[in-house]
Amino acid sequence: MKWIDLRSDTVTEPTEEMLDAMRSAIVGDDVYEDDPTVKLLEKKSAAILGKESSLFIPTGTFGNQLALLTHTNRGDEVIIPGSNHIVLYEVGAASVISGVQLRTLKDNLGQINLNELESLHRRKNIHFPKTGLICMENAHTSGTVVPIENMVKVYNYAKSKNIPVHLDGARIFNASIALNLKPDIIAKYSDSVMFCFSKGLCSPIGSILAGGKAFIRKARRNRKLMGGGMRQTGYIAAACLISLDKMANRLNEDHKNAKYLAKQLKKMKIFGIIRNRLDINMVFFKLEIRDFNEKKFINYLKKYKIKINPSYYGEFRFVTHYWITKEKIEFLISIIKKYIKESRTV
Repeated sequence: MKWIDLRSDTVTEPTEEMLDAMRSAIVGDDVYEDDPTVKLLEKKSAAILGKESSLFIPTGTFGNQLALLTHTNRGDEVIIPGSNHIVLYEVGAASVISGVQLRTLKDNLGQINLNELESLHRRKNIHFPKTGLICMENAHTSGTVVPIENMVKVYNYAKSKNIPVHLDGARIFNASIALNLKPDIIAKYSDSVMFCFSKGLCSPIGSILAGGKAFIRKARRNRKLMGGGMRQTGYIAAACLISLDKMANRLNEDHKNAKYLAKQLKKMKIFGIIRNRLDINMVFFKLEIRDFNEKKFINYLKKYKIKINPSYYGEFRFVTHYWITKEKIEFLISIIKKYIKESRTV
């Protein structure tokens, strides 16, 4: 039996169809802009997002940092929710690569309070940095989606102050399903947007940064500066095309499976499901019992080829994806019940 890996939707492996497409891909040198498969992927991605142009890049973190570098000048300030991926999980890259500082908003599961945003926006003053960019994230790393109304308000405010908006849309297709809106409607309220092919869409590598033509021209040069000018990337882009055409349209299955998993865990009475963060394919929960041996629990699951992450500040996260079927969830639940029963008899 293959591993049941609930650590993240980044663990998805390519399907056989993807591997076949990669083997037969027609390629060129992407730095010379003559890889036809990459060009097709970029054209399709831009169209889906309603943007003029897009650029194929290695990873989501690369895409976010490329956007910051392209939008801002050194010494600028970026306003961003403190719980966003760019702040928490990108190793302080904004200060290293772009030379900008992040000014964080209070945590509201990715939503931005307009009064707080206005209070943090820097007026012209010799002592102040310039507010060079506002960043949002949808779907949010907390497992929630940001209402489109909030994105509209932030974007309109940003336009009134001539500040660009970047959207970390690593899981924009999950957000699209949860909000029942097409991706281009979500992306409309940003000047640039990044999304990942390796988060739940089964491609082994790759992300997209999209925006206006002038922005992408500048980003292409910055991609080279950052070491992301790749060559025969059509082999990877071939898998990403299948992600766009097929995988993005089936993510609702992962959302349903996550809700089913949450329901089954809740029945056991020891898992406190965080219900207001169940918008996409993630189940967050806390344990409602004392003296729970986390290390023993994780190792027990490993014996049955089940992988989970340790808790983070007291929270566990299980993530469903293409390779986590309902049958595998049933197996997981049976093993957890077995562990609880054995633990109580010791």
